[in-house]
Amino acid sequence: MSGTLQILFLNPPNSLSHCRRPTHFPFSGSNRSHLVWKLSSSVRASSQQHSNKGNGSGDHLPRATAKNSNWVKPISDFVSNNFLPLALIGGVALGLAHPTLGCLADRYYLSKISTFGIFIISGLTLRSDEVGAAAEAWPVGLFGLVSILFLTPLFSKIILLLKLQPQEFVTGLAIFSCMPTTLSSGVALTRLAGGNSALALAMTLISNLLGILIVPFSISKLIATGVGVSVPAEQLLRSLVLTLLVPLIIGKVLRECFKGVAEFSDQNRKLLSMMSALLLSLAPFIQVSRSRSLLLLVKPAVFLLAVVLGVLLHVILFAFNALAIPLLSAISGGSESSFSKKQNLSALLLVASQKTLPVMVAVVEQLGGALGESGLLVLPCIAAHLNQIILDSFLVSIWFQKEQNLKTA
Repeated sequence: MSGTLQILFLNPPNSLSHCRRPTHFPFSGSNRSHLVWKLSSSVRASSQQHSNKGNGSGDHLPRATAKNSNWVKPISDFVSNNFLPLALIGGVALGLAHPTLGCLADRYYLSKISTFGIFIISGLTLRSDEVGAAAEAWPVGLFGLVSILFLTPLFSKIILLLKLQPQEFVTGLAIFSCMPTTLSSGVALTRLAGGNSALALAMTLISNLLGILIVPFSISKLIATGVGVSVPAEQLLRSLVLTLLVPLIIGKVLRECFKGVAEFSDQNRKLLSMMSALLLSLAPFIQVSRSRSLLLLVKPAVFLLAVVLGVLLHVILFAFNALAIPLLSAISGGSESSFSKKQNLSALLLVASQKTLPVMVAVVEQLGGALGESGLLVLPCIAAHLNQIILDSFLVSIWFQKEQNLKTA
């Protein structure tokens, strides 16, 4: 286009050349001015060509830049669209390669600090209309709580039918299925998926608070029949309030009190999501670092089988919740039901299908070896915890990519 404009300016159309003075002034100043105009045009054209040649890289620089962008942009897009799973895998790899750093981070309570930061970000990005949307979706939240605390723990009976040596791997996964939902990853993934993050927050907070009372009952009735199980209720309640509820309130208060904070949060939601993903990646980094020495003592084939069982457990829980949604939607009003809204479904599937590791570790520590070696009980659950987050993060990436394609279309 610029070349066309240049030709038009330097070589005007022939129609303009006919707009001259009458020919009865053949030797007047107009002919001389016309000649001067043509000479100046030639000089400008030649100087332009000379400058292009003199630059040397004038023609090649854009081509080189284009070649670089041909491979840089796809990589950048891939990293941006799959930032969370890549961060989690990176945390696992770093924990295996440098466990000392992970143990040092654990010593200074970096996992609790990261959870605190995740929920501050949740409060900063929590809009008031999202709170209203969560209240309207109370049937979805209620089913989510029932699924997390009462229905999915029943799968522990099926898990206990498996035979594996050491048997602690099976028992540990059965205990893991009785836990409430994850403290931070479900909320972070729901936000990345564009789901109802306020609903995810509500299910996370309520299930973990109620889980302090319900989990001991579930374990004693479903797994440890005849074995007294106690849970440090006061300690867990204090920890949940400090790491979940308090930072969420702080973030929400900052958003409501300062208009600039709200504008920054809304304009940089992608950046805040990436920060939340980085904070979330600290959990697998620390857990793998702490368990590396124990992991090396287990036969690789046995541990791999336990990992597969953990993956199957998450897939089964996810499928169970997914199959329940159409039935609940039909019962509660069809297309007008809150179960038919995509934002509510993503929150339900992600939050109700995950299980938390920190509460499980706290419970196992209180068992005092009554159900087996504590380290062996926890080890397969670490793998299951990481696998569920990584699998769901890839699923969220697929959802996000489809959403972007629809918006582009």
